[in-house]
Parts: sequence; structure tokens; C-alpha cells
Amino acid sequence: MNATLTAGLKFAPLTRPAPAPVRLAPEASKAPRPAATAPIAAATRAAAPAQAGNPAGSVARGAAVSAVALRQHYLTVLGWAFTLFNSVRVAAYLPTVWAIYQSGDSSQHSLWTWCTWLGANLTMALWLRERNGGRFCRAAAVNLGNASMCSLTLGLIVWFRF
Repeated sequence: MNATLTAGLKFAPLTRPAPAPVRLAPEASKAPRPAATAPIAAATRAAAPAQAGNPAGSVARGAAVSAVALRQHYLTVLGWAFTLFNSVRVAAYLPTVWAIYQSGDSSQHSLWTWCTWLGANLTMALWLRERNGGRFCRAAAVNLGNASMCSLTLGLIVWFRF
């Protein structure tokens, strides 16, 4: 699947491109197919263009196109849902930050936990950036926002504890 352009934002797929097909020697290509590949071969024949031997090919091709469109719609909705819920998550740190600031007591908050969350969010943002060809995508920006809020919370914990 190629990169998708949605609402002016460009996303790269998170999967690596398929490797080039392996060319088999003529004698190896005559080996019987394993049973596990039989459904794949049948699906490939069904999706082939309509010919004398495959009159249903055009129907299968139409179903494949609608499946691709449905998956594309699903990925768009999923991307926006991720952005919405994780943006709300950035705001969800504020009550904790405010409670620590107001009380001046951070003894109930674990440094280890907040360091772990900071590391997880920061490395996820950087990993997404690398997977996107060195560009920050929406998901990486959201993880960077979460890392910033973890950093703020961690800073307050350290400030009031030491």
C-alpha cells in the first residue's frame, strides 16, 4: 500500500515492502504445492480478469476493489480515533500535575513509573519518525506530546521530592 494523503497529512505504511519474488530453478518449480497455499492459489484464480475459463473474474475484481476501499476507510477512521483519544490523554495528565503542584507532596507518585512512561512515549515517537522516513507524522507528534506531559509530571515529582 502506498502512503496515504488524509486531511493534508501524509502517512507512510508501518510495514516493510514485500521482498522480491524468488526465482526457482525449472526443476524446483515443478514440485507440488503445499496444502497451505491451495486457498491462495484459488483466490488468485478467482480474482483474475474475466476470461473464457473464468467468467466470474470481474465480480471477484469488484469485490477486491470494495475490500480495499473499506480497508482504506477503516485506516482513516482508526488514524483519527488514535489522534483524538491520545490528544485527550495529553490533557488527562493535567489533574495529576495540578494535584502535585497544589499539595507540594509527590510521595505518592513513583519516579520509576513516570520514567518508564516518559521513555515509552519518547521512544515510540522516535520510532514512528524513523518508520516514516525521518518525518514526524500525526502519531509521532501525539506520542511526543505524551512524552512532554510525562516529563512535566516527572519534573514536578523530582522538584517536590528532593
